[in-house]
Amino acid sequence: MPGSIIQWFPGHMAATRRLIRENLGSVDIVFELLDARIPESSRNPEIKSLLGDKKTVIILNKADLADPEKTKLWETHFRQNENTVPVPVDCKSGKGTREIMDAARHLLREKLQREREKGMKKPIRAMVVGIPNVGKSTLINRFAGAKKAQAENRPGVTKTKQWVKASAELELLDMPGVLWPKFEDVVTGENLAMTGAIKDAILQSEEIACLLCARLQALYPLSLKERYKLSDEQLQEEPYELFLSIGRKRGFLQGGGVVNEERCSAVLLDEFRSGTLGRMTLEVPK
Repeated sequence: MPGSIIQWFPGHMAATRRLIRENLGSVDIVFELLDARIPESSRNPEIKSLLGDKKTVIILNKADLADPEKTKLWETHFRQNENTVPVPVDCKSGKGTREIMDAARHLLREKLQREREKGMKKPIRAMVVGIPNVGKSTLINRFAGAKKAQAENRPGVTKTKQWVKASAELELLDMPGVLWPKFEDVVTGENLAMTGAIKDAILQSEEIACLLCARLQALYPLSLKERYKLSDEQLQEEPYELFLSIGRKRGFLQGGGVVNEERCSAVLLDEFRSGTLGRMTLEVPK
């Protein structure tokens, strides 16, 4: 897999693009969820072009798992567009969700002011978009205070649009997660695979784990060293050898002292995705 471009485009995702285009006129604002660990890789360029100049709150979800210093860089990056406001959020705990509404009111301040002058009090209607498994349903349930949107820790669960009345002030239009037909950049596909946006069953988890080893060697070597008690020499090994060293350190051995690669990759990916390895971000603004 290293060096190849990952392709994954279930048929329902083409329909999602049509849904977004057809319903954009019925909402005031868009809540676009990105993974704070990979904001660029998790931002569908087709959605960006579909939205145009629509007011958008960029929700950097899973910020609790991301490197806080790099998250600040991304916030600065997204503030350069006057039609967008970035908000770091942890949808699971609810941290930062209040700031989403503050950002929405700020972006819609002129419209809301006009409505107040006319004695009108309409709810803000927001379309919720993002790639699979980025946390859309979790966010909607957090706003609505009930499990109104189906939320599962696997991509591709939401298949059609649904309106959710979150409060007297907010109505949400939940859209299915959508990837794009082709990842032009190899790194984009790798980042999506490592964070779990693409179903693990589609790719070899051992290959993804080796890619992750290579990335963390470059970005967070001390975290790898401390978590898996690696020597300086092991930390300099080729990614596959490093992967095997981690397996040996954790005792994931089978007959003949051979590393159980399936178990090692599952644990390594889980510890990265859950934040057990530390708060990590795989890319910074260009």
